[in-house]
Amino acid sequence: MKNKRFGAAFMILGGLLMISLILNICIGSVNVPLKDIPGIFLKTGANETYRDIVLNIRFPRALAAAILGGGLALSGYLLQTFFHNPIAGPFTLGISSGAKLVVALVMVASLGNALKLSSWVMIIAAFAGAMVCMGFVILMSGVIDQMAMLIVSGVMIGYICSAVTDFIVTFADDADIVNLHNWSKGSFSGMTWENVKVMAVVTGIAAIGVFMMSKPVSAYEMGESYARNMGLNVRVFRILLVLLSSILAACVTAFAGPVSFVGIAVPHLVKKLLGTSRPILLIPACFLGGSVFCLVCDLLARTLFAPTELSISTVTAVFGAPAVIYIMIHRRKEKAV
Repeated sequence: MKNKRFGAAFMILGGLLMISLILNICIGSVNVPLKDIPGIFLKTGANETYRDIVLNIRFPRALAAAILGGGLALSGYLLQTFFHNPIAGPFTLGISSGAKLVVALVMVASLGNALKLSSWVMIIAAFAGAMVCMGFVILMSGVIDQMAMLIVSGVMIGYICSAVTDFIVTFADDADIVNLHNWSKGSFSGMTWENVKVMAVVTGIAAIGVFMMSKPVSAYEMGESYARNMGLNVRVFRILLVLLSSILAACVTAFAGPVSFVGIAVPHLVKKLLGTSRPILLIPACFLGGSVFCLVCDLLARTLFAPTELSISTVTAVFGAPAVIYIMIHRRKEKAV
C-alpha cells in the first residue's frame, strides 16, 4: 500500500513538473500555441518569433527555475536535518542574505571596473558569503540552547546583510544598476544557456552527493548517539551537510538572488504528500517539489500583473509563509498531545 502511495506521489510530482514547464514556455506577453512547441524544438517550420521567444528566453528561464528551485528545497532539507529544526532554511538563517551581500559587492566592484563576471565567479562569491553566515550561525548554536533563539539570530543576520546590500545597491553608480536591483530582490529573469549549464553542473553534483548521503541522514535523524553507534563519523557528516547546503544555497543566490520560504515549506509539503520521512524517498521528492513550486511561482510573478514583473520572493512568500505557519501550529498541537 505504501509503495503505491510513493509511486503515485512521484507520478504527481513528475506530472506537475511537466505541466509547469509547458505552461512557463507557452504563457507570457506573447502566448505561444501548444501545437507549435514540438516544431520549435525539432526546428521544423515553426514561427521564427516563437522560436526565439521559447529557445532564448522562456525555456532557459524555466529550466533555471526548476534547477534552482530543486536545489533550494534540498538546501532547506539539509539545514532542517542539521539543526533538527522544522523552520531552518537558507533564508531564515541568513545564509541567502550573506551570499547576496558578497555577490553584490563583487558585482558592484566589477561594474565599477568594467569587468565581466563569469557564472563561476558569482557562485564562488555566493559560497563565500554563505559559509561566513553559516559559520556564524553554527557558532551561535554552540552558545544558544534554544533553537527558537537561533532562528531569531539567523533572521537578524539576514536583516543586517540585506540592509548592507541595499545600501550598496542604492549608492552604486552604474547604468546596469537596475539589473542589480532586480537581482537583489530575487528574480529568474535574464537567464542564459551558459547560466543553465553551470547551475545544472553545480546543483546536479551537489544533489547526487545529498542522495548518496541518504542512509547517514536516516541514522543522524535518529539521534547523534544512535548515528555514532552505527559507525557514522558525526563530525565529518555535519561538515558535509554544511558544505552541500551552502553550495546549493549559494548557487541559487548567485543566479536568482535570495528566494524566500522555498527551503522551509517544500520539504514539509513533500513529506505530507509521501507520508514518510525516509531520506531515500524524501530527497528526490524534495528536488521535484522545489522545481514545481518555483516554476508555478515564477509563472505567477511574470504574468499576474504583466507587464510589471513581481520579485520571485514576493510570490514564494505568499504561498510559503502560510505553510510555515501551519507547520509551527501543527507541531505545537502534536507536542501538546
